[in-house]
Amino acid sequence: MINRLLAPPASRNCLDLNALAELARQPDRLSVGLAEAGRYANAKLAEAFAANTDIAELVKARAWVVEQLVLTAWKGLMADSPEMDLVAVGGFGRGEMHPHSDADLLILRPDDSKGLADSPLATDSNEHEPGMTPLEHFVRVLWDAGLHPGHGVRSVADCIEQARADVSVATNLMESRLLHGRGELFAEMHDATCAESIWPADAFFAAKLAEQQQRHDGFEDTVYNLEPDIKSGPGGLRDIQMIGWVTRRHFGTSTLHGLVEHGFLTEREHEQLVGARKRLWTIRWALHQMAARAEERLLFDYQRKLAAHFGFDLADGNAAVEAFMQRYYRTVILIERLNEQLLQMFEEELLVGRKHLPSAAIDDDFRLHHGYLELIDEQAFVRQPDLLLRLFLVMADYPEVRGVRASTIRLVRDHLYLMDEDFRSDPRNLDLFLQLLKKKRRMYSQLERMSRYGVLGALVPGFAQVTGRMQFDLFHVYTVDQHILFVIRNLRRIARGRRPEQFAKPIEVFQRIRQPELLYLAALFHDIAKGRGGDHSELGAQDARAVLKHMSIDETARELVAWLVEQHLLMSMTAQRHDISDPTVVDQFAAQVGTQQRLEYLYVLTAADIAATRPNLWNSWKDSLLWKLFHSTSQRLAEGLDEPVDLAARVERKCAEAQWLLTGSGDPDDVAHERLAALWSSLPQQALTRMDADQLAWSTGCIARVENVDDQPVAVTRKLEDRQVTELLIYSRDFDGLFAILAHEFDRMEINVLAARVATTKQGCAWNIFQIMDAQGQPLNPSDACRLETELSEQLQQRDIRPLNPRPIPRRLRPFITESEILFETVQTDDTTKTRLEIITTDRPGLLSAIAGAMLKVGVRLYDARVATFGQRVEDIFLIANRDGSELSDEQRLELESFLRAELDPVVDG
Repeated sequence: MINRLLAPPASRNCLDLNALAELARQPDRLSVGLAEAGRYANAKLAEAFAANTDIAELVKARAWVVEQLVLTAWKGLMADSPEMDLVAVGGFGRGEMHPHSDADLLILRPDDSKGLADSPLATDSNEHEPGMTPLEHFVRVLWDAGLHPGHGVRSVADCIEQARADVSVATNLMESRLLHGRGELFAEMHDATCAESIWPADAFFAAKLAEQQQRHDGFEDTVYNLEPDIKSGPGGLRDIQMIGWVTRRHFGTSTLHGLVEHGFLTEREHEQLVGARKRLWTIRWALHQMAARAEERLLFDYQRKLAAHFGFDLADGNAAVEAFMQRYYRTVILIERLNEQLLQMFEEELLVGRKHLPSAAIDDDFRLHHGYLELIDEQAFVRQPDLLLRLFLVMADYPEVRGVRASTIRLVRDHLYLMDEDFRSDPRNLDLFLQLLKKKRRMYSQLERMSRYGVLGALVPGFAQVTGRMQFDLFHVYTVDQHILFVIRNLRRIARGRRPEQFAKPIEVFQRIRQPELLYLAALFHDIAKGRGGDHSELGAQDARAVLKHMSIDETARELVAWLVEQHLLMSMTAQRHDISDPTVVDQFAAQVGTQQRLEYLYVLTAADIAATRPNLWNSWKDSLLWKLFHSTSQRLAEGLDEPVDLAARVERKCAEAQWLLTGSGDPDDVAHERLAALWSSLPQQALTRMDADQLAWSTGCIARVENVDDQPVAVTRKLEDRQVTELLIYSRDFDGLFAILAHEFDRMEINVLAARVATTKQGCAWNIFQIMDAQGQPLNPSDACRLETELSEQLQQRDIRPLNPRPIPRRLRPFITESEILFETVQTDDTTKTRLEIITTDRPGLLSAIAGAMLKVGVRLYDARVATFGQRVEDIFLIANRDGSELSDEQRLELESFLRAELDPVVDG
């Protein structure tokens, strides 16, 4: 029997219909027979997909296959129920299905029928319960055959009531298709639910528009998600369906080409929309096959596999994934833009409520049409290509304009070819762009509009190259073009004093900036060369110079912009990867910056850049780091870099300030003074240099109360309100395994270490201060802080290194696991030579504990730590030495590297 279900290889269809008809007469074999027939059909469809069969044929073939399987079960089990109609709805109703799409069914029953439940009737059991009705048996067979139907049993009256209450139900019924039955109920339902009285075209459009916005809001209203939803996300298949639904409801046509016939799409736009749908269909088909389920998200797990499937060379590493995803993003950007254009045209057509909005001439070229800007003469762009830029100046100058009319948007896109090399090198055109950047209001919104219409990419070709360009990591959550625009948006917020709770210090510094347009230009070019190969900062500076030479700005301004582009990472990397309390670090940074003007521009640009990289990346901690570096550098530039830093004088002033904070007097009693002097003299000078006066006072006050450190190790925390971090002080007898205990507890409580001040006194005591946050990037709550203090006090006293239970690597991190980079360097500090260890690896649970465990095995001590995490990438720097404070030998370095690789890299091949 099963073999007879298999169609001959030459058959176009995947199923033997005669064999299915025979199977329908054997209800006891339906589940097994349908399941095997379905598997065979799926295999044939997979072969066809691998052979590059037109995806439009495949989605229809898949719907046909499911239809035959459903009909076989219906005819075998429901032959005695001619009063009911079997109806396909949703994608099944449209005749479009992918390998694991649900088979959505509506079973229409007469109004007076009894004993038919409205709720789903199926379970996952393979057992048929005694007394099961034929309808229940039918649904169970479909489930057991692996079809996973979504279904409802309704009367026509039920359908009308639900369609009236819910536009989604009305949409599903609008796409319904009769599969089996007499058809009277189906015809009655279809006519009734499509009636003007239930959902008039304008009300239907308004409801679907609100529904789409709500759906988009669930994806942060952006196509640029790292793991986008190909079906429901902005620019996804649902947005194309949205267009189709409104078209069907308003024009009564079931094809997108109906929009061409009614003048809503050009033939070229129709081809673009259909081509984009095919590309998404193809990706979705491959995704379903890879996941072996109805997976709609382009998860990191699948992005690399999909890139390989579609022919991108994986030898290029992340570049292959990024190129594949760029093609995807450009597809959904196209859909999003056509969706926006069409919906605006529908709005003009359907929502008469706009008619009250003003209409008036603005100038000789533009007019207001019911609140929207319109080009008066459709041929004007050909005669005056500069109008392609002037349009946005008009938008910026007239806040009452609600947007650009859809017909004018189309004209803009159709005439982008006019923005050629001659146009881009004409100073008059570039000066129009510069005028826009100088606008006090609505500048960013027009830049964003220029990007959506393709004008920004036409004016600056480098921007077009990075449109839709993602970076395959967890640090950069936006595509490059979106990130660039977000940097400019942050600069505008800073310029206008918005979000002071986030940008208080950048707002203060911005007041000193005389040419804000130079900052906007630097932001536009700072990442524009991403993905080209080579140093994107240097290449971006070259692009900037090539454009700026045609602008009416002086050479000094041009070089400032180019310098900002070339050095846009300098301040953030210095603050996050180096010890900015070290005068040498500050002097090196100051020498690279050179002037106070450059420092001010760079500081504001850096703050805007960090805040635009990912949500919540800019926080009080990073704010305080940048501000400290800005303040220290500004001071050094004022002093003059030729003036040597008097470290001893700095330490003396710091100790005096700390003493005042502790005692409330610059002249404490002899006992207190002697106690403070003894504690501070026990610390290396570098430790005193690296702590600020407040840290020194707080930690000294805690330590001074300890009578016997062996019996009473100190573990105490405090919350720093201005930085929104928690500080942890550890004062204990130093011993092998001290750092391992701390690291184990940090990892166990999922605490992130931001930085450390690690010192060892002359008496052999560890005087360590850690800046920490919880897993959500917040200071520890009082309960967790208390628990941390208690646990560490106990473990430090007992010197108990508790094992850390292994934790799996989170799904989102697995695609990014790479071989660790482990680097050693000899450094001079405090008249001693120590070893600098840099580890660049993939973040994962228990990482710090693993590193500490490897150090313990080799018997090295930690003297300093600098921890920086960039998405999934960790760049940790440790200053380490032997027990006697000397640098590691070559043999020790090799041994430590071996232990580190054993801990960090065993999962690389997995």
